[in-house]
Amino acid sequence: MSAAPPPPGAAHSHHKLYFYWGKESQFLFSGWPDNNSGMYALALILVFFLAILVEFLSNLNLVKPGSNRVATVFFQAGIHAIRAGFGYIVILAVASYNGGVFIAAVLGHAVGYVIFGSRLAKKDLDKP
Repeated sequence: MSAAPPPPGAAHSHHKLYFYWGKESQFLFSGWPDNNSGMYALALILVFFLAILVEFLSNLNLVKPGSNRVATVFFQAGIHAIRAGFGYIVILAVASYNGGVFIAAVLGHAVGYVIFGSRLAKKDLDKP
């Protein structure tokens, strides 16, 4: 007695549950970047810059003193939702278990933190 056939599309699934290296990957969109070196490089750059954007939005402070409190709360909620959405996209890319994607995300968050979140970025170097 043979097992039931896999559902449509599952027979050629590229999902792995361990870290692996190489451009033979698919994440965020079906068939992308697949086995194309140029598209894989573009995908890594996209993940890197999305992680930087998440750090930028995490440290964004556009609210001026004396602003309408209700408008401020809704504005901050909107920025928070956008940041969370981009953050989840980075998480979904990392869930591909591709080592290059993981490194691109971690480096993007680190660079974003240095640029937007560190004391260096805030120019408070003389304060402890």
